[in-house]
Amino acid sequence: VYIRKHPLEIPPPSEEDWLKDDEEDFFLQDPDRTREALPQPFRMINKLVMTVFENAMEIIERREMLQQAQKLKVQPTKFFPTAEFQVTGRANCLAVSGKYIFVGLPVGLAAFKVSDHKEVCTWDAVKMEICAIRVSDLGNDCHVLLAVDEMGLVWLFCFHKESFVLIKVLNEMEDISKRRTSEEVVLSPGGDYAGVLLQGNTKAWLEIYRLPKDSWLKEMEKNPGAAEACRERRSSWTFAVQNSSISHSDAKLSLPVLLLQVKPPKPITGSSFKSPLDALKKVDDGSMLGLGYNHLIKDSQWEQQEAIFRSVYREYLEAKDERESKEEIPRHATFHFLLPSRILQVGPEMKVQPDVPAGISVHWDGSHNLCLYLLNRPLKEKVDSDPKPDVVWPCAAPITCSAVSSCSRYLALACEDATITIWDKHLGYPLSVTAILEECLIRSIHFL
Repeated sequence: VYIRKHPLEIPPPSEEDWLKDDEEDFFLQDPDRTREALPQPFRMINKLVMTVFENAMEIIERREMLQQAQKLKVQPTKFFPTAEFQVTGRANCLAVSGKYIFVGLPVGLAAFKVSDHKEVCTWDAVKMEICAIRVSDLGNDCHVLLAVDEMGLVWLFCFHKESFVLIKVLNEMEDISKRRTSEEVVLSPGGDYAGVLLQGNTKAWLEIYRLPKDSWLKEMEKNPGAAEACRERRSSWTFAVQNSSISHSDAKLSLPVLLLQVKPPKPITGSSFKSPLDALKKVDDGSMLGLGYNHLIKDSQWEQQEAIFRSVYREYLEAKDERESKEEIPRHATFHFLLPSRILQVGPEMKVQPDVPAGISVHWDGSHNLCLYLLNRPLKEKVDSDPKPDVVWPCAAPITCSAVSSCSRYLALACEDATITIWDKHLGYPLSVTAILEECLIRSIHFL
C-alpha cells in the first residue's frame, strides 16, 4: 500500500509545457477578434447583419411577451352566424319588426320571416332602389314602414297579412323643379307619428304626420282581401318619371294627416317697425307696459354694432372665407319624439296616453336652442307653416347632437364647447354636466 507523505502540490510549469505558436492561435484567441481580420467591405456587412439580427430578436421577444400577456386576459366569446338567406340583388338596408325582416333592394322591398328566413312577400311595382327603412309594429300582425328611395322620395307602406300596401308618397311633387328630397325619416315608438326632414333648393323644413293606425287596423279587419288584391294588382301600377306621379287608386287605407311644419329659426335682424307705437299695435294680448322706447332694436343699432365688431376683429375676418354666408339658414335638424313629462305640459282638455308621444324636440345645426313642440294639437284645415315652440331650452353653446334613452326619460345634449348635459325630462332638471377635452368635437352620443 502506497501512502503519500506530503500534500499534493501543483508542479511549476516548465518550458516543455509551453504551447507553441500555432496551438496558441488555435484555441486561446478571442473568437470575436477573428472577425477583425476580415477585410473591408466584409467587416461592414458583418456588422449590418448582426444589427439586423439583434433587432429581429428584440421584436420577437417583445411579441412573445405580448402574446403571453394576451393569453392571461379573458378572451371574448366569438359568435358565428346561425343562418343566412339570399336576396335578389344587393341588400341596401334592413329593419326588423315583430317576426319579419324587411330588406331594401335595388328594385323594391322584400319581407322575410325571422323563424325560417323564407321570403314571404316582395314589392317591386315601380323598380325604385330603397336606401333606408324605418318600421314600427302596430299589433295584430300589422306593421307600418317608411322607405326612402334613391331620389329622396318617402314611401309610406302598411304591411298586413304578408302583403305590402302602398298608402302614400309623402313628398310627391308633380313639378320636378320643386321636388323635395328627404334627409331623414323617423317613426315614433308605436307608429303614432312620423317625422320627415325635407330639403328643397334653397330651404329645409321638418314635417310631422299623424298616422291613423287605429283606422288602418279597422279597415284591414273590415276588408281582409284588400291586401291580397293589392298584391295581385301591384304589377299594373305605373311610375311616370317625367312628372313623378304615382297612382294611389289601390290604396284603400286612410291617409296620414300633416300636423306640424317646422322651419329653421330665422337670423336675427333689426325691427321693421318705424316707431314703438307700430310695434305696440301688433301686440294684442295686453302683456306690455309702457311705450317700449328702450326695448326696440333698430336697424341702425345693428349696423353700428356690426361696424364695431368688424373694426375690432378685422384680422380674423379677413382670413375667413369670403364666400361663407353669415346668415346662412340651417339645412339639417335632429329631432326626437318624447313621451309625456313635466316639461311638456298638456292642457286638461287633451287626453294623454303614457305610451304615446306628446311632443318632439328639435335643434337645428348651429343653434343654441332646443325647441319643444306639443303634438296634441287640434287639427286645422291649414297647417301653420312656422309654429312657435311651446318650450325653449337655451344652451351656452350651439348644440351638435342629442340622444334620448330607450325609456324616453333622459335626454342628452352635446354642445360645441365639449360639454354633455343629461336631463331628466320627468322631473325637469339636469342630472349631470360632463366636460370633455376642449379639442374634441362631439358628433354622436348614445345611451347604452
